[in-house]
Parts: sequence; structure tokens; C-alpha cells
Amino acid sequence: MERLRKYKIAVAQLDSQNNKKDNLEKVCRYIDMAAAEGARIISFPETMNLRGDNIGEGGEREKIPGYTTEILMEKAVQKKIYIHSGSFSEYIEGDDRGYNTSVVIDPQGNILCKYRKLHTFDVTLPDGTVCAESEKIKPGDDIVTVDTPLGILGMSICYDIRFPEIYRIMALRGAQVIFTPANFTTPTGKDHWETILRTRAIENGCYVVAADQIGRKKDAQFSSYGNSLIVDPWGTVIARSGDHEGVIYAEIDFDFLDSIRAKIPSLKNRRTDVYELNERR
Repeated sequence: MERLRKYKIAVAQLDSQNNKKDNLEKVCRYIDMAAAEGARIISFPETMNLRGDNIGEGGEREKIPGYTTEILMEKAVQKKIYIHSGSFSEYIEGDDRGYNTSVVIDPQGNILCKYRKLHTFDVTLPDGTVCAESEKIKPGDDIVTVDTPLGILGMSICYDIRFPEIYRIMALRGAQVIFTPANFTTPTGKDHWETILRTRAIENGCYVVAADQIGRKKDAQFSSYGNSLIVDPWGTVIARSGDHEGVIYAEIDFDFLDSIRAKIPSLKNRRTDVYELNERR
């Protein structure tokens, strides 16, 4: 497979609400914009097609292929562009929960990979408030990378960014560009979002592509943080969204990535002989 050494990437920041049809019409407009600007791939945020109970067509949880993926597959063929879907709720037979799922679609309309969010946010706050994402979302079981002409792509979703283990595993599998679609809330986003994403890029010598939701959702207590980012392997933010919906662009440059990994060979210098977890005190 021949890989591109440089190409333009697009990231869409969305204020998705509770009408799936309207959300996906907006998504399609942004795909058109990105293709017109020469982007080879566009990435969308977590829950890109729906926030809250759907008041439009398309239902709630979906099979794959299904309502959302078929629209994206058609647009990929029409515009000859790769699409990273962000995430949406995948139907599970016999389960009241859904998977939180991302796919990558190629310009021929093929689904190249499917990733199901590994980590669910389950916490009991000091005031006794319980947040149990696992009551609605079934976690996946697989760390996913996919080899494409745009490089080896790694997959993660939102809360996953707090678990560096999966990013190191993806990097060791060769991942060069790692997607982190999210719906980060403002309280945590303002303190943690950029710091974590830049760290993941630096420690693994890779590009991190982070499409985020923005705006107040009808089903949420907090507003979404926005600040969608593209971070290069040196940890520099090379593109950032403003406080509104829209598309940002940056260049993926694998010659630059290779030079960073040569200067700071942390992947090669690992001490796997001493990394085994030791429970003894």
C-alpha cells in the first residue's frame, strides 16, 4: 500500500442537538466544505449525530451499516474523501444499552474499521451524586488501529484520553494519527483537555486529532467545551476551533513525525524488562 507523506486534514466542531436528521445535514455540509478545501479526511466529535431524545427521523441506536453510516458512506463516495465518523450510539441485540462507536470510511464507501469506546465514566461524587455511564453504554473490548493510505490511524473516544495505556499500545502498533472525538464538559475541559491531548501526542510522537462538541445540550447539565484541536508530534497545537461550530484544517506531515521520533526515541528506549506490575509493597 502506498501512503501519502503529506495531506490536509479537516476537523469539524459541532453543536449537535436532538434532531438526528438536522445534525447529519450539517455534517454533510461540512464534508462538502472540507472536500472543496482539498482535505483528504474529515473527523467529527463524539455523539455527532444526536444529543438527547431524537425528535427527527433516524431513530436512536443504530445498526452498522445503518441510517448514519449509510449517509456518510454515500458522501465519502460522492466527495472522494475519507470520513472519521466521530461517534454515535450503536444498537446491541438484547441489550438496553448501546455501544459508543466510531468508524472510518474510505472514498469507496467501505467501512475500514469500527471502534467501541473502551472506558465508561462511572463515579460517585463527594456529595453522593452517582454518574454511571455504563448504565447506558456498553464498553468495547478492542484497541483498534487501521492501516490506510493516510497512515496508520488509531481510535479512541473522549474519556479514553485519560488512559495512556491504550495510546502507547496504538503507537507501538505503528499509529501515526490518533483520533479522540469528544463531548468534553467545560468544567474539566478548561483545565484538562489541551494538557492531556498534547501529552498524548508528545509521549507517543504522533498526531492527535480531537474534534469536540460545543454548546449547551438539552440533555446535559454543563455546556460542551469546544476547543477542537489538532496537535503535532512535538506537542504543538497546529489548529484550534473558536467558540462556535465550524471546520479547521492542518497538514499531516509524516516526514516531520519521523524526525521527531528520531530526535526523541522514547518508543525505542522503553525498559520492558522492568515494566511488569509488581503488587508487592
